[in-house]
Amino acid sequence: MNPILVHLLALGYGIPFILVGIEHFRSPQKFVDIVPNYLPFALFLVYLTGIIEIVGGLGIIYPETREITGRLMVLFLIAVYPANFNMWINDIPYNGTRLTTQGHLVRLSVQFLLIIGALGFSGDLQKLRKN
Repeated sequence: MNPILVHLLALGYGIPFILVGIEHFRSPQKFVDIVPNYLPFALFLVYLTGIIEIVGGLGIIYPETREITGRLMVLFLIAVYPANFNMWINDIPYNGTRLTTQGHLVRLSVQFLLIIGALGFSGDLQKLRKN
């Protein structure tokens, strides 16, 4: 793939993670609300995931760190999905909005697309396709 296109795609992937990560610090309560009750220190986890999203977004943007960051982002995206699932099964509003089942399914689909994107940036998706 054209390196310039890869860099543009990396910007398009990484910048939203950075912005959402910053949002964890600007408005943490909307994230705290969806942390499953069985996890302790919800506010700490919100701040931690905010930091990871900012660092992950930057890591995808910089070519030198893209491969390892892509792999770590796959793990991160899997690790944070329980908060989205918690929001779904307990009908918890996010930022004042309750999602319909269709909305949650779209959100799950986006999560899969983000994982596939991270695998692509790591180079692992291409390796899987070759085998």
